[in-house]
Amino acid sequence: MSGTFMGMPSFPKAARDAVRDTTLRGNLRHATHTIRAKRAAAVAELDDWAALREAGKQIKDHTLRHLDTYLVRVEEAVTAAGGTVHWAADAEEANRIVADLVKATGESEVVKVKSMATQEIGLNEALEAEGIRAYETDLAELIVQLGKDRPSHILVPAIHRNRGEIRDIFRSEMSEWGRPAPEGLTDTPAELAEAARLHLREKFLRAKVGISGANFMVAETGTLVVVESEGNGRMCLTLPETLISVVGIEKVIPTWRDLEVFLQLLPRSSTAERMNPYTTMWTGTTDGDGPRTFHLVLLDNGRSDTLADEVGRQALRCIRCSACLNVSPVYERAGGHAYGSAYPGPIGAILTPQLRGTATELDASLPYASSLCGACYEVCPVAIDIPEVLVHLREKVADQGGKGHRLEGAAMRTATWLLDHPAALNAGERLASRTRKLHPKRLPGPGAREWTNSRDLPDMPAEPFRDWWKKNHA
Repeated sequence: MSGTFMGMPSFPKAARDAVRDTTLRGNLRHATHTIRAKRAAAVAELDDWAALREAGKQIKDHTLRHLDTYLVRVEEAVTAAGGTVHWAADAEEANRIVADLVKATGESEVVKVKSMATQEIGLNEALEAEGIRAYETDLAELIVQLGKDRPSHILVPAIHRNRGEIRDIFRSEMSEWGRPAPEGLTDTPAELAEAARLHLREKFLRAKVGISGANFMVAETGTLVVVESEGNGRMCLTLPETLISVVGIEKVIPTWRDLEVFLQLLPRSSTAERMNPYTTMWTGTTDGDGPRTFHLVLLDNGRSDTLADEVGRQALRCIRCSACLNVSPVYERAGGHAYGSAYPGPIGAILTPQLRGTATELDASLPYASSLCGACYEVCPVAIDIPEVLVHLREKVADQGGKGHRLEGAAMRTATWLLDHPAALNAGERLASRTRKLHPKRLPGPGAREWTNSRDLPDMPAEPFRDWWKKNHA
């Protein structure tokens, strides 16, 4: 992955600052509670939701087991339909391919559909370094871009902003990016949306190059699919002369019939709608209709390594609905920025360390950014067992060593020896009971202190269980 978010503190440090921001917590609480309540109602309408969920899981697992086959089919189908396919092993290669394609058109600006993959690789920053300006056209992404901010949610990137903050951003920043905000702009949703529409319209009509991701790729026909709610995607995907789509290799599905399952799962899990307002599909190029040139950049960037992990690979089922974020007690309080990645929340806590590795303090901390309550697994439309993967990744991080993990390992070895020597264990229990009034409520040491900052140590009983048993069951 890109280094865009690197250099950030570990999750516990970033989250500690985030939870002190009362405005942020209020914005997050209101938004996540509203979205998850609507989602629950939308899902409850379907009697076969559990069957759909299982079907989505099975389709994804089948595709991942035969990913090499289906990716070749995608390449063949896209090429036959007039498109060009590029393979990118990592973020650097993907950014270079896209920048070269844009420069070959002679253009210096592009319009973008919201895309997690391009955020992952830091494409906007890479294009800027090449003298190319990328304009985000999704309303929430526009807010984030104008505010010189970072997305904090998969579905609603500006979830951490309230209407007053958005109005102020539009008033102060829009003029530097194009058409300024109207005079006297208020914070009413209709006025904010109209200001964004007027600002973006001139960019849609002027742009010669569009950049997108894709929610799905159909191997059977080489068709790409983008679902969205505002219509900006339709403008970016149809008006420019050149379209470049950067898509993770895990987004492929085998057939059109499979697409039917996901077009029921995704809208209800993400926006709590029965159907997306805009579902755009395109297959290569067609004379007189849409872009004249189409490029598909298939992105690996750690996905093959993730696929090799029998437990962790289930993260690649993710369809980016964000349902797990909206039920996570950790995300609700810390927000998305604390995760230091394009992928926040529970899915980010398992996806980012696999795509990026766990060499940095930040990435090694992400598998611990969870209470393991299991709410994320319950709402996942493709049944990703996020708690299982979190525990699996914690084991990997622990195996790497480090000061805290070495101490933990020593404690486990001591406990193992005691449990293997009953006489020593019995003596230790009696000593602990006799000295219980001297025991501290908090443990010393950095790692232990953090654990007991929010919980008391349990009181030691007056006598060991063995002694109590002998007295009461002689």
